[in-house]
Amino acid sequence: MQQTCPLCGEDNAHVFHEDKRRSYFRCSQCLLVFVPEYQHLSLAAEKAIYELHQNDRYDPRYRAFLSRAVDPLRDKLNSNACGLDFGCGPGSAIVPMMHEYGFQIEQYDPVYADDPGVLESQYEYLMCTEVVEHFRQPSVSFDVLFSLLQPRGVMAIMTKMVLDRDAFSRWHYKNDLTHISFFSRETFQWLAKKYQASLEFYHNDVVILQKC
Repeated sequence: MQQTCPLCGEDNAHVFHEDKRRSYFRCSQCLLVFVPEYQHLSLAAEKAIYELHQNDRYDPRYRAFLSRAVDPLRDKLNSNACGLDFGCGPGSAIVPMMHEYGFQIEQYDPVYADDPGVLESQYEYLMCTEVVEHFRQPSVSFDVLFSLLQPRGVMAIMTKMVLDRDAFSRWHYKNDLTHISFFSRETFQWLAKKYQASLEFYHNDVVILQKC
């Protein structure tokens, strides 16, 4: 069985792993691992799972977790830079963190802060923490993200990355039914080449892309 890759559009994705609930395909072109559309949750079911999350935006431990993406990003920004927290959720911790560092920031989330007006501007930086694994149409979503960046703009992405088939089979990250797109370092390298962006990896789950 083959599936069309939702990131690069190639018709060459084959089954990478299967469990009792879902199938996971891997594209041989961009190496994205994805759940086929017919196994996606409804938007209502997806939101119901989000409502179970209890991240406190002022919890020091949660902030320390997010700082793995915030710190390398802010080192690349000019003072008072204006950015966007894309996929901010119901209560962004990124926003107060960036304000405390002296940066401006807007918020957007298709479920909790669906203000299309903020998508009509360009920004010096984007924060995308724990977001891209939820993309139903990653090709469309990344087109939007790069259109939101000014020239030389910087994007920080935080997501757990695919290692290999064996590790994936035992990976807790895939068990969240709202996670449907899984990226590896090779996938981010493919994205950087497509969008002509520079690429840096930090820790095991943070990517910094800078638009040329």
